[in-house]
Amino acid sequence: MNEKISVAAAAVRRTWARPWVHRLRIWAAVLAVSLIGVFVGTMLFAQSKVAVGPFLADMSISPSIKGGTEVDIPPLGSLHLDSHDGPIHLKVDLGALDQERTEALIDDPTAISAAGQSAVDDVTKGVLQLGLRAMGAAIVCALILSALIFRNIRRVAAAGILALVVTGGSLALAAGTIRPDSISEPRYEGLLVNAPAVVGDARRIADNYGRYSDQLQQLVSNVSRIYTTVSALPVFDPAGNTTRLLHVSDLHLNPSSWGVIETVVKQWDIDAVVDTGDIVDWGSGAETSYVNAIGQLGVPYIYVRGNHDSLAIQAAVARQKNAKVLDNSMVTVNGLTIAGIGDPEFTPDKSEKPAADADDPAPSPLLASGEELATTIRESKTKVGMAMVHDPAMAPPLSGVVPLVLAGHLHEREVRTLDVPLPEASPSAAPTPAPSASAATQPPMETRLMVQGSTGGAGLRGLEDDEPTPLMMSVLYFDENQTLKAYDDIQLGGTGEQNVTMQRKVIGTEPEPTTNPSVFNGVTPGIRPNGPPPSR
Repeated sequence: MNEKISVAAAAVRRTWARPWVHRLRIWAAVLAVSLIGVFVGTMLFAQSKVAVGPFLADMSISPSIKGGTEVDIPPLGSLHLDSHDGPIHLKVDLGALDQERTEALIDDPTAISAAGQSAVDDVTKGVLQLGLRAMGAAIVCALILSALIFRNIRRVAAAGILALVVTGGSLALAAGTIRPDSISEPRYEGLLVNAPAVVGDARRIADNYGRYSDQLQQLVSNVSRIYTTVSALPVFDPAGNTTRLLHVSDLHLNPSSWGVIETVVKQWDIDAVVDTGDIVDWGSGAETSYVNAIGQLGVPYIYVRGNHDSLAIQAAVARQKNAKVLDNSMVTVNGLTIAGIGDPEFTPDKSEKPAADADDPAPSPLLASGEELATTIRESKTKVGMAMVHDPAMAPPLSGVVPLVLAGHLHEREVRTLDVPLPEASPSAAPTPAPSASAATQPPMETRLMVQGSTGGAGLRGLEDDEPTPLMMSVLYFDENQTLKAYDDIQLGGTGEQNVTMQRKVIGTEPEPTTNPSVFNGVTPGIRPNGPPPSR
């Protein structure tokens, strides 16, 4: 055994001593030193200052797998943009104010617009300077480090060339994958009350999301206004024909939800709140007082019953002066007509619900309820822009009937495009006349399903996991044609309700997935699996 080990060791030593292996080890060492030099140089020296509006912005580059851009606006929060692919991450810190520029903005309000208009040139110039600085710093650090280690001119030169290739290639990849439209869909992190002031008016962004320069000007102008106005945090006046709805769902008796909803209603200038059910946990009479906070919101509150809400809870909501309960009915807000229907099943404690029989020929009550609402919409002489249900399993019959369906129940966000329903063929029916040319060329209506997370953090059941379930809601923006233009997904979590993450989505910037309308999260419509109360 020892002889075999000795023979193997001798073979390894002979291989290790061969010239080509020696050269390979040297070049591997040169590459490693070069990469270390690039990393050190980039982290320590790839920084620059550039004037953007009233700010002396600190720009820096760091290695990253995902890429992207982060804009820090202390103490308001930060914006995260999916601006480009890796391996470079750009960070812009707008924390330092230039005193002279700030005083000029305060003395001359028109200077804010001028500062915004010059922002594109300022940022472009700053990024180019930063790229050149990063390349120079990476090459110099690689040369110095290789000189200290190898003390060989050829190897030092090779390390410098490798650093040039790596840095230049990374910058080229970032430039080649740049996405100017990403500024229209920022992800905001910071204080809830500052979010709309920083990101601006979604309706204008929705109409012009391809105009990068305009959006960058608007962002700089927004932040400039915030820093230079002492009386309030102003927001651009919204377009007069924009309707803003706040979609909430599954409050589950969480008292803190009302404070968050009220803040969003005021800060986003909401026209109406739409609630897709499960406002309480058990549907008991003792819970009816919880809905009294609806009357303090000051805007219409449109509600459909969830499977945790009894008829007594529905009646309590209906008694609120600003509430409108939809149960196979419709209401119009600012020209937007909304239809809705309550959940047909009352199952507050699903641990006591008998298992559904897969062989039962009876139709699903959820699908039947969705079909009932679809029939009401078809028979209506009014154009309906949106439908509300509680369980997304009620949505399939509404495909092709309305452009948008809101739901809840799952305690998780989902946005899907429903499959277009196929016409049912009847062998006994008379032949159908061929459609006209105009009807044949008209594409069927596409229906988007938006499932909301739990605005109440799933209530008490949300505290059963290691981390509390975050509070979720969305602001929906509609134009005068009842068309959804954009939406802001808001999520509150962590230690306080003021910590918020907001992701803006502009309709039409990228295709949305399509889901099978007969299955949602592996659950067949009409069959709610047995389980403990923590499930929806």
